[in-house]
Amino acid sequence: MNKYFRSNIHAMASYIPGEQPQPGVEMIKLNSNENPYPPSPGVLAVLRNIEGEWLRRYPEPLGGEFRRGVREVLGVPTDWIIVGNGSDEILNLVMRACTEPGKKVVYPIPTYVLYMTLTQMQAAELVEIPYGVDYKLPLSELIAANGAVTFIASPNSPSGHIVPISDLRTLASCLSGVLVIDEAYVDFAEDNALALVKEYDNVIVIRTLSKGYSLAGLRLGFGVANPQLLDGLFKVKDSYNIDAIACALGTAAITDQVYKNACVAKIKASRTQLATDLKQLGFHVWDSNTNFLLVQPPQENAQYLYQQLKERQILVRYFPHPGLDNKLRITVGTDAQNQVLVERLKEICF
Repeated sequence: MNKYFRSNIHAMASYIPGEQPQPGVEMIKLNSNENPYPPSPGVLAVLRNIEGEWLRRYPEPLGGEFRRGVREVLGVPTDWIIVGNGSDEILNLVMRACTEPGKKVVYPIPTYVLYMTLTQMQAAELVEIPYGVDYKLPLSELIAANGAVTFIASPNSPSGHIVPISDLRTLASCLSGVLVIDEAYVDFAEDNALALVKEYDNVIVIRTLSKGYSLAGLRLGFGVANPQLLDGLFKVKDSYNIDAIACALGTAAITDQVYKNACVAKIKASRTQLATDLKQLGFHVWDSNTNFLLVQPPQENAQYLYQQLKERQILVRYFPHPGLDNKLRITVGTDAQNQVLVERLKEICF
């Protein structure tokens, strides 16, 4: 079968998402950074009143209703917004529109592994620049690489750190290519880079409803950028990439900021408590601007702990990569879920 594929597709490895529990198996799932709370009641009300006519007709090709919701919440014009089937689709659109063999894609590591996968799909040149131990942005190296596309996840996964706006501004001003600021976890942070899209026409800020809005199963995200930059992305997107139900539910979610902010506040409080509990067990815990924690066990036996927790019906994320293979990424669950995790770790470690 290999003869049917392009050489770069044959050579690349598939992106591996977080493990899913087997059907019927009760697990505490703390490995994919899902929000532990249900979506807004407004979302569920819309879902209960879906009409068959919504399914019979094609949806709005640009997700107009949702774009208007984003405009209402963020104060950006609708023609500065592109809607995608999850923020991953927007990342893919940028790659399809802006890269090709011979063009460079640049990003600091460790970060979201999908950036590598998308680069390999396009057969573009991959330039990975390591973060230092303090996760300070390697600014001069990123500028020198001057990629056709540069990805910066802020807040970053799996480290949880946020990149200073001053660094992002410097980067945007020095690059000749597109700067993608991936703000998937921005709802849990204290700052954001949205203002940069008005300052620089090569910047796109990408967000998702999977994390802060409890809609990971819906697959809805969006990007904000100068319309001249979005013009090329619209050319390569599918005609009807956002279904009518996702558009309606996403609009209900993003316009209910009171509910979203209340859930985020609970997660932040739980994050603080979980970090405290893990430190008391001897774990090194990195500061987090997200809904997860990057932690290093006192014995640096991350893979062993991952396996032991899985046997006890708890899923966390283990990355078998250099610099991460002695660490775990743990999603912040409810207080009850977090307490079970801590108790199981006590059983395993002591």
